[in-house]
Formats: sequence, structure tokens, C-alpha cells
Amino acid sequence: MSQVYLNDAFMALEEARISPMDRGFLFADGIYEVIPAYNSVLFRFDEHLERLERSLREVGIRNPHDRPQWQVLCEELIARNGGGNLSVYLQITRGAATKRDHAFPEPPVAPTVFMMTSPIAVPAADSPDTASGGKAITRDDTRWARCDIKSISLLPNSLLRQQAVSAGAMEAILLHDGFVTEGSASNVFIVHDGVIVTPPKNHAILGGITRDLIVELCGQHGLPFAEREITETELRQADEVWITSSTREVVPITQLNEAAVGDGKPGAMWKTVARHYVDFKRRLCGLEQE
Repeated sequence: MSQVYLNDAFMALEEARISPMDRGFLFADGIYEVIPAYNSVLFRFDEHLERLERSLREVGIRNPHDRPQWQVLCEELIARNGGGNLSVYLQITRGAATKRDHAFPEPPVAPTVFMMTSPIAVPAADSPDTASGGKAITRDDTRWARCDIKSISLLPNSLLRQQAVSAGAMEAILLHDGFVTEGSASNVFIVHDGVIVTPPKNHAILGGITRDLIVELCGQHGLPFAEREITETELRQADEVWITSSTREVVPITQLNEAAVGDGKPGAMWKTVARHYVDFKRRLCGLEQE
């Protein structure tokens, strides 16, 4: 049985219980974070914790642990689940109050902390020469105005992602007033006229840890890069389209709606970035070269 962490105790997943009065259950009043670990080494841990801390501040939930404590908990949970390549899911809600009330509990109650792990599938970037790419669809961005907060209130994202799944696609790329924001669970890059482009971080998108690493790698390796708005027309006419996330890393999109992206195969620029990404990951996590 997989082991989870709930409010100061490790236990089997089947034993975990929360109160029906928990505000995460009643109001989706909480935040979450997903941290990949490769070879049991937490990947970009400080960057993930910085985003978690920011989300907690933005919604006014007390951080129940400092970074060293979070690291100990994450590493213990990874060990209890066999180690290797796992993603660690952290969720912190405002806690369980004595009555259902939209206003925050006063005095504040203890936050609810839940953590679990999941296996990480082999990412496309690990085999850039044989990757086949995936399909995406475009949809209007119907989410709230604070997508920069990693909130557990994900019903709009779930509905959009399900539209993609129902269309045989892996992701829905979202558009707002004619511009790309992000995917339902990813950030978006395109290659246009030889330049790698991604939208700037603002309240309309979640600042992805993988997104930021791709930006860093472009700078380190002198790849042509721009952080600016992407129009719907540019997206549809792009030579390459990628999506990024912590567990999927960087994935080439080779079909957008019913049209091929470029020549319908993962592009040369994606292969270059994928190799730089995997090299970085292997050095950081002590992975053997394949």
C-alpha cells in the first residue's frame, strides 16, 4: 500500500481521513505543489518551495513548515514509497472550522497538510530522436483571474482538460482575447521564425518551474528566445509548439486541432532543448547517461 502524509503522521493511503468540514473540501480553499524527484533526488526543490510559499501568502494561509522541514517530509515520503522517479504532491488547505462560513475561521484553525507520491512516466525528452509528439486543441480560457496562484480550485482546468481528452488530445491550449495564456495543466512555447517564444508571467498564467528552467537553458546555451505575447495566428502558424510541466517536462505538440504543426514531427529546436534539459536533470540528480 502506498504511504501518504496527513497532519503530522505517515500512514497507508487507505487510512487517510479528513473532516467534511475541511475548507479544502467545502470551498477548494487551499493550494498545492507538485515536485518531481529523479533517483530519489528532489528536482528544483527550492524553486518549487518558493512558488508554494508565494501561493500561501497570496491566499493568506499560514505555512505550517519551513523549507528544511518540508524537505525532510518529502524525502521521508519518497523513501517510504520505494524511492526512484516519483512526483511528490503537497496540498495545504485552510483547515477544518466548526461551521461552514465563507469568511475565514476566526481565530484561525490549523492548516490541513496532505502529501502523496505518484510514479513519473518516462518523459518524451528522454528520447528526443524517437519521440512522436502529441495532439492539442485550442479552447477559450474560461478560468478565474488569478491563475498565478497554484490553487486546488481546478474545476475549470479539469473541464478544459476533459475536452482535450474527449477530442483525442493530450492538452487544451487556452486563448484569451486572441492571445495564448497556457495549457489546462501546462505552459506553452512556440518556435516562430527560428525564435523560441513563451508568454510572460502574469496573473493569467501559473509560473511553471519547468517553464522557467527552459528559459534559463535558452540563455545558457545562446538559443534565440523571446518572452512576449503569442497571438492565436502565431500559434496556428508556428513551426513548433511545446508544452511544459513538472512531470511531463517538455513535450512536442505535432498536431493542433486537426492541422499538423510544422511537418507533423518533433522539431529540431525541441530536440535541442530536450537534450539540454535531460543533461541538466542527469547532472543534478546523479542519473546515469543512457
